Amino acid sequence: MKRYIDLHGSFLSQFEEAKTFLAPYTKRAYLVGGSVRDICVDEPLHDLDIEVYDIAPETFDNLMQRIGAVGVGKSFFVYKWGNIDFSLPRIERKSGVGHNAFEVEVCEDEKEASKRRDFTINAMMLNIFTYELLDFWDGQKAILDRLLVIIDEEKFKEDSLRVLRAMQFSARLGFKIESKSLMIMREIALSDLTKPRILWEFEKLFNASYLHYGLFYMYQLELFEKCFTCKVENHFFTIARELLRCKHNFQEEFASYYFVYIVANRLQQDPIKWLSALDAPNHYRRFFRNQPFVEGEINDKTLLHVSLDIPLCEWLGHYREGVKERAIALEIWEQPFDGGISVHDVMNEGFEGRSIGDELRKRRIAKIQELCEAE
Repeated sequence: MKRYIDLHGSFLSQFEEAKTFLAPYTKRAYLVGGSVRDICVDEPLHDLDIEVYDIAPETFDNLMQRIGAVGVGKSFFVYKWGNIDFSLPRIERKSGVGHNAFEVEVCEDEKEASKRRDFTINAMMLNIFTYELLDFWDGQKAILDRLLVIIDEEKFKEDSLRVLRAMQFSARLGFKIESKSLMIMREIALSDLTKPRILWEFEKLFNASYLHYGLFYMYQLELFEKCFTCKVENHFFTIARELLRCKHNFQEEFASYYFVYIVANRLQQDPIKWLSALDAPNHYRRFFRNQPFVEGEINDKTLLHVSLDIPLCEWLGHYREGVKERAIALEIWEQPFDGGISVHDVMNEGFEGRSIGDELRKRRIAKIQELCEAE
């Protein structure tokens, strides 16, 4: 099964070191979860997950300390060493409310340990010494069929975050959600998830290669209603078309903001109130404080009015076709419109305090009107 291993650079070096280090203690150590899935679908690897059998927790802890691995979830027997996460095989039982409320115990049976995974594509195990692939739940078939299939309904329901992960996987991999699995997910409430965690999952969605899949399942699973406390109804297809049609115009540094902007605009929501309800990080609220919404046709006059407050390179509405080109021509892409009227001009005429800003804005609006009438 060596065809499943194609590692390069630091991944290959660390992988070989890990094999050499573990070899005296066990013959049952496996690449698991997303590592195997991404190797099978030829996706880039971000880290490796190695699950180690036949070693007691105390011995495992000592071994991890010896190589300088850091316990990132010691109660879950998880340690990080460079690009590798080492863990002991475990089973989990729901013990309370929330994404992390689980009791954990070590499990030495590969099939039983793999049963805690969410989807069949994430439950495959590859022995790091023999390259034998263990596939108890037909993960390879699901990859060939390009399907997300739940392994165990009851265990899946214990962690509502998995519903959002399904949406994210579909968008990242271009996989459909199997019909029975979709029905199960529709019944799962998401009220136990923290709002910042919800927002984080959606942020990751909008960098995905198959965004249209993610948007479709967002609609099918009623995630607008469950996560964003607003009804999308017949606006969904307008929002989806806009996101997909204009994605190539999105600036990378603002990638996480466009979705909020477009949805709030189309649903006529106040983004500040919406973001506050979602416990969004402060940078969201700061950024949206001066973001005007514009419906319908965007002409030069509209662009000039928007640029009274911010340069258009910082306005999220700039994703629309032709806006950047017009803004550059009007010299308002990288700086706000001033109409040649400075603060000093107004102050020299005796204006003081807040009246300076009011008068400045008034004169610049008049200048915009003058320019547009002259065309």
